[in-house]
Amino acid sequence: MSKTTRKVALVTGAGQGIGRGIALRLARDGMHVALVDLKEDKTRLVAEEVRALGVEAATFRADVSRREDVFAAVEHAEKALGGFDVMVNNAGIASVQSIEAATPEEVERIFKINVEGVLWGIQAAAAKFKARKQGGKIINAASIAGHEAFPLLGVYSATKFAVRALTQAAAKEFASAGITVNAYCPGVVGTDMWVEIDQRMAQITGAAIGETYDKFVGGIALGRAETPEDVAGLVSFLASPDADYMTGQAPLIDGGLVYR
Repeated sequence: MSKTTRKVALVTGAGQGIGRGIALRLARDGMHVALVDLKEDKTRLVAEEVRALGVEAATFRADVSRREDVFAAVEHAEKALGGFDVMVNNAGIASVQSIEAATPEEVERIFKINVEGVLWGIQAAAAKFKARKQGGKIINAASIAGHEAFPLLGVYSATKFAVRALTQAAAKEFASAGITVNAYCPGVVGTDMWVEIDQRMAQITGAAIGETYDKFVGGIALGRAETPEDVAGLVSFLASPDADYMTGQAPLIDGGLVYR
């Protein structure tokens, strides 16, 4: 994308990990980026990195499980950056627990962030695109666990299957408005989330720290763990004009781990 073409993207969970990688890639693509996260200190640092790439950045503190926060974030992005074209509903959390041991509190929390957070992002973005009388792109964070459920990740997997369902339904509902809705499905990414997953797996199964991570990475055909930049490359495509004819899809980007 030419840097003379003003496009604005909002990325939730942009303070670290995959969200940071996506924000920086979209900035390199020439987009101005609104960074949304609960961790304001980390978001400010990413904003500095974005601006160093020659585009504008705006930051906003929001809890994606709160509908009003997400709508406010979209409003702020439009006002601060002068437009609104791409919504990346990236924020999410993991949960490692057996089906038997899942508690109401854990289930409610992960569904509010991983599913409701995406739903409110879809609503807010679609409403803004329509108010601006334009099309737009909505891109949601799913997972390989949204294509194949894994033991001790059952509730997490359920949230990611739900993201795929929301993505498909929204794509059908908003197509006539020129709004595309797609998702991206990463695998084993070397971020803090996978550190947490590995530690919880060790607690539950008795495996050594690092053993679960190494086991999953060992099953990747391309022979290495995924990086945030790997994920960001797919999101860059989904946010670009090259993906204008693609909607309702949830492609895997996992180095060859789950095959569909």
